[in-house]
Amino acid sequence: MTAFGFGRTDNSLLTRWWWTVDRWMLSFVFILIVAGMWLTMTASPAVADRLDLDLMHFAKRQAMFLTLGMMVIVSISVMPVLLVRRLAVIGFVGSLVLMVATLTIGPEIKGATRWLQIGTFTLQPSEFLKPFFFVTVAWLLSVEFSDKSFPGKKVAFGLFALCAFMLVRQPDFGQTVLISAVWMAQMALAGLPMMWLIFAGTVGLFGVGLGYAFLPHVTNRIDRFINPESGDTYQTDKALQAMENGGLLGQGPGSGTVKLNLPDAHTDYIYAVIGEEFGAIACVMLLILFAGIVVRGLAHLLKEEDPFKMLAASALIMQFGLQTLINVGVNLALLPSKGMTLPFVSYGGSSMLALAINVGMILALTRRNRFINPGKDPLGWKAAE
Repeated sequence: MTAFGFGRTDNSLLTRWWWTVDRWMLSFVFILIVAGMWLTMTASPAVADRLDLDLMHFAKRQAMFLTLGMMVIVSISVMPVLLVRRLAVIGFVGSLVLMVATLTIGPEIKGATRWLQIGTFTLQPSEFLKPFFFVTVAWLLSVEFSDKSFPGKKVAFGLFALCAFMLVRQPDFGQTVLISAVWMAQMALAGLPMMWLIFAGTVGLFGVGLGYAFLPHVTNRIDRFINPESGDTYQTDKALQAMENGGLLGQGPGSGTVKLNLPDAHTDYIYAVIGEEFGAIACVMLLILFAGIVVRGLAHLLKEEDPFKMLAASALIMQFGLQTLINVGVNLALLPSKGMTLPFVSYGGSSMLALAINVGMILALTRRNRFINPGKDPLGWKAAE
């Protein structure tokens, strides 16, 4: 039996990948990528025009990012688990080095130093830190499962404290909250006692209070969320107006008007553009697509016995799902404003490639050998799965 030319008895690399990867999840991601390209072509020309750029400037760059993203997803998803773990550790160290570089040589943009300018590409190391950090922590915690003398939880806490410190220094409060929430869930899955979880949650709330007290941009965003009359809520108001204009079925592709005045229509607020042009039904269908990816990933973990796979994949899935919820929540004025992209839909090179790494790792960690080949296994995939 063959599918797209891949026979079950073929032991080639791509054939093994095709018959072991979650093809439904891969299809959902591909649909998201195609939709993201189309929506960028709809939402970005108005922004490019305001910046005196070629009308297709962002669309062309997004096409490049999405192409690279697909290549990254396939390249990582074909890796054995051992290589995924090694990639995560190396990537985590590299991301930390680049984050230090942002604080020393990175340009300050809107009061934050989160980026490195590399030619025409702006790199945000914190985006890449997230997936690498979660997989590295999963490795540390899984070692403690087999060797009780190894202080996996303590080392994981130290790495988390280091990452949180680096993010606050940038400052990037939203990413700090995201990474903290997923890390706490990961530690809970690893069996951290309830008292320690309560303590960690209390420290987290205390950290939010400190951020509100000492970080002016955090104070302003929370104040505007609680009391819109206390400051400028222009983007949030425009996003809500776009959703209201769209109704159930939308104004039609390209017919939206709010994007003409919405500064981040192609990035943080692209969900509002979708709501205006395609309607609430399309927005719900998009959320179902995101939910499908999350559910497929979690379903693979229900019977997973390998602690590393379970801890790593669950954290990566939670990061993907939580980032989606944050972006949608901001667009619907359910959460304070935060520069969090909508996975594979919002424009952005660093976010796109980092999410591609995330999904590639999920696909690699959730591969299943769905057939038994009596022949040789030259790649050692059965042992790696």
